[in-house]
Amino acid sequence: MDRYLVGCVAAVALLAGACDQAGPETPSVPPESPAGESPAPTATVPLTPTPSPTPSPTPTPEPEPVEFDADAAVETIRWLAEEIGPREGTSEEFHEAAAELEERFAGFGYDVTQVPVPVPAGNSWGVDVPDGESANVIADPPGFDPAEPHVIIGAHLDTVPQAPGAEDNASGVAVLMELARMASEEDVPVPVRFIAFGAEEPRGEGDDLHHFGSQQYVADMPDDEQEALLAMVSLDRVGVGAEHVPVCTGGTGTTSIRDDLVEAAEDADVPAETCENRASDHWSFEKADLPAARLGSVPFEGYHSPEDLPSVIDTDQLDRVGHLMWAWLTDL
Repeated sequence: MDRYLVGCVAAVALLAGACDQAGPETPSVPPESPAGESPAPTATVPLTPTPSPTPSPTPTPEPEPVEFDADAAVETIRWLAEEIGPREGTSEEFHEAAAELEERFAGFGYDVTQVPVPVPAGNSWGVDVPDGESANVIADPPGFDPAEPHVIIGAHLDTVPQAPGAEDNASGVAVLMELARMASEEDVPVPVRFIAFGAEEPRGEGDDLHHFGSQQYVADMPDDEQEALLAMVSLDRVGVGAEHVPVCTGGTGTTSIRDDLVEAAEDADVPAETCENRASDHWSFEKADLPAARLGSVPFEGYHSPEDLPSVIDTDQLDRVGHLMWAWLTDL
């Protein structure tokens, strides 16, 4: 075997040994050059680690906006008008309804109190009624301070003795409860105190024998609470169908709240018409020079009668009122 062949065999053996000892990333050893020639330099390739991909941040899902549920409002109306029925302001039925509302408010996370409202005997829409005690059911968001800027949304819970009160005023209470639910699920710019007023219905002629719950509430308000009240809106008879939502004041005080509600109606694409009306709890506030307005008061045949049943309620009208009020609340 000549020297050239011996060199080749030795080079192959040397290369095989190097492969056995080196790992997969060890650079290869070049074969020995023929005698008399210098081996070519071998470049060493640096081992650059592959960086791990940076995980993309998981996007935070946007919360679904709360929506007014007109069907849920109808269920509240059916409960009050069909399961409980007439709720004269001092009756057992009224207090049963007040206790259930207290539980529902508390279930939404509100701090709830019932404030007793004494009322005299009298005649309510042709029916004699005894003296007794009614109540205001007051629901506050946690940490609520009535001496700080706030609004009140109210609806009277009682009825005249002969009416199951689907429209007057389970409709207002039903919208009140839906707004309370919505405000508990989504922040609103200004704290809201929700009040189901007792003994709104008359027990005789004149202001002194009407609106007992709201009149007592206003009379008990300290000066700092009156100054902190930005608006009071009464929801009263808001379920009978119409081509518009009535937005009313008593006609003697400021119209600023009424005007703001009309503007909110435009934003919500809800037709609204202004009116003068003193036959609801907003009047107790307006008489005391506090900013107030009322939604509702479409005439209907079953007014203050046994025919005030859930069948008179129009779901679309409830929906209009709910959307109008939510547009107003969220833009305060």
